[in-house]
Amino acid sequence: RKLFPSREIDTIFRERPVQTNEANMNRRNLWSLWRLIAIVVVGLSCGAFVRAQSGQSSAVGDEALSQLAAIEPVDTHLHAYQDVPAIADLFSRLNLRALNVLLIDDRDLFAKSMEPQWTGALAVRRRTSGRAAVCTTIDPYDLESPGFAARVNKRLNADFDAGAIAVKLYKVVGMQIRRKDGTYVLPDDAAFRPIFDNIAAHGKSVLAHVAEPDSCWKAPDPASPDYSYYNEHPEEYAYKHPEWPRKEVILAARDRLLQLHPNLKVVGAHLGSMEVDVDQIAQRFDKYPNFAVDTAARVEYLMMQKPEKVRAFLIRYQDRVLYGTDNVLYPPDKTENVLRDWAARYARDWRYFAGDADVKFEGGTTRGLHLPKDVLRKLYHVNAVKWFPGIAGK
Repeated sequence: RKLFPSREIDTIFRERPVQTNEANMNRRNLWSLWRLIAIVVVGLSCGAFVRAQSGQSSAVGDEALSQLAAIEPVDTHLHAYQDVPAIADLFSRLNLRALNVLLIDDRDLFAKSMEPQWTGALAVRRRTSGRAAVCTTIDPYDLESPGFAARVNKRLNADFDAGAIAVKLYKVVGMQIRRKDGTYVLPDDAAFRPIFDNIAAHGKSVLAHVAEPDSCWKAPDPASPDYSYYNEHPEEYAYKHPEWPRKEVILAARDRLLQLHPNLKVVGAHLGSMEVDVDQIAQRFDKYPNFAVDTAARVEYLMMQKPEKVRAFLIRYQDRVLYGTDNVLYPPDKTENVLRDWAARYARDWRYFAGDADVKFEGGTTRGLHLPKDVLRKLYHVNAVKWFPGIAGK
């Protein structure tokens, strides 16, 4: 339309005197031809522009992924249960290692028990030639039954023998499970203490998903990164469950766990559920040397904070933050689409942590942190090896 404005063409023809029906027909045919030419030219121009933009975007993504692969990245938090060649190809192309995490949640049909998660995770480990290490989990639902701790430890020890390198503590502890007297089970519950001691004795770490983002306890807010998630999962939305413990109560119990088990390495999943302000995380780091956090599903929360503040935090606590995504690949998922999303997320996150250009995310735009190379190496690799021994293989 900008190349051939129809209003201007119509004016040209209207200013000429009408002569004969044949002349009018010729003019109409000429007018149709002009419109056809305009449509073709504009279409070709738009197509070329879209292809160019797509090509630029693809090139930027490929460059980011190439740089990421060179640092030997470790994704310390994902859930993958499809035994398919495509996932092995992605791990190989990105020179990627990962912690493949299991959990127990009786509200989730797939996660009600260890199976089929355990078998699926072992299959993915084989498929990736050991690059996807397994994080087993605690089934906390029968903690008041006789022999609970012994039963859990027997299972964990068998999982360690089978190659599991870490243990997941899931958010149903603190936000769902109750004792028979109606009180909620919190992370520092005495029933877990022999289990945590056993994990520490085996030199394994706990990946602790404790509590949720602040938005989980607040009224729906379309501006929140979690708005759609809690719309789709009301069973996990604390705002709709006022009987649940407050977030600060759950985090305080997590902090007591850290104090009670100083020899246990604990990695707080999802920035330790202290996502809105890195200062909250720094306070825990200063107090609990056995505590670290991963970035899984919370990189956007870092992007929402001032770049200079986040950069200073990551440099100061460069030994305590592990890169993770919370990427998922469940049996019914469309593999190609999901793995494309994984790659896009890896590329975007790398541009944010390593670059200095603007980075777009769902909540807006921020500036890349341009972290020093040694800090990037720790974030993406060294810290994973330190906090999850065995994740880099033997």
